[in-house]
Amino acid sequence: MEFDLQAWLLIGLPLAFVLGWLASRLDVRQMRREHVDSPKAYYKGLNLLLNEQQDKAIDAFIEAVQNDPDTTELHFALGNLFRRRGEFERSVRVHQHLLARADLPASERDRAQHALAQDFMKAGLFDRAEAAYRALVGGEHDREARLALLNLYERSRDWRNAAEMARALEVSGAGAFGQRISHHWCEVALEADARQQSAEATEALALAHQAAPQAPRPQLIAGQRALAAGQAGEALTHWEALLQADLASFSLVAMAYAQAGQSCGQVERARATLTSAHEAHPSLDVIKALAVLDGSALAQSPLVLPYLKQQATLAAAQAVLNRPAEQWTQECADAVGKALDKAGRPLQRYRCAACGFEAQRYFWQCPGCLSWDSFPPQRIEDQ
Repeated sequence: MEFDLQAWLLIGLPLAFVLGWLASRLDVRQMRREHVDSPKAYYKGLNLLLNEQQDKAIDAFIEAVQNDPDTTELHFALGNLFRRRGEFERSVRVHQHLLARADLPASERDRAQHALAQDFMKAGLFDRAEAAYRALVGGEHDREARLALLNLYERSRDWRNAAEMARALEVSGAGAFGQRISHHWCEVALEADARQQSAEATEALALAHQAAPQAPRPQLIAGQRALAAGQAGEALTHWEALLQADLASFSLVAMAYAQAGQSCGQVERARATLTSAHEAHPSLDVIKALAVLDGSALAQSPLVLPYLKQQATLAAAQAVLNRPAEQWTQECADAVGKALDKAGRPLQRYRCAACGFEAQRYFWQCPGCLSWDSFPPQRIEDQ
């Protein structure tokens, strides 16, 4: 019996070792096969994607996901591909599947939530996109979520929420949003005036000025509201403050400023302000306003020809062309010719019919798309 036990031990121990070794080798081979098959499908999909074969790339990624359903990166790649192709429903399903997994780490869950929010945004489902982005506020994607919500509120004209979100972004250190917030409250003021809610509009305009004291729009709107209410003198004060804050923006209300000066009997004040504005920042709109104060036509203004010589715009050239024949001089002709030459320059080129490339000289082969005979033999203005 003792001999038999020793014999079994001598035979059994090596056999057990061999069987264990074989089992481990089979397990390693299986693991290697799984890990090799998945990257092969992944790299195949990546190669197809680089070759702009998106349909075949999607099939390859689906195959890779089936081989390794636990790999989140493949799911994200597949979802992004669906979104780029406009297949938002399939993209949503992929990302919702990721969110439904109980073993998903918190960082990957936030990433899937962010991708899902982008799906809803691209699909035009703004209410669902808002809820998805709201779920990301305070997390790893906080700044991206708040910026997306800000754009969403602006797109849907939800100005109060837009102002609140812009303020939160500014507090968090994402940048300066004062000018943007000022525009939000200006929009609230205009909507309130449209509903004849004057007190609400006044409050919103005050918040707009508070958000960006140097912003031109609150002063511009305040002047317009004052003029509409019959308070022309107050309108002049607001627009003079606008002139101090932003010279260029004053030209937007130059004509209204002249009319306000006339209606309240302060023509000389208006003329002095407009003259100062034109000297600091020449503008045809300001010249028109000065002509109104003088009771003359724009063509008669002595400021038009110097402005045309300086700016060479078609609007100024048209004003000079409207002058009576007896006031027409060689100086006028030269200034108008210069303006017409400047305006006509973009049209004196050849344009490729295939890609739209423009050039001053004619090409038989387009330098842009390399097409032959794609340039019509006529310039743009002759077509």
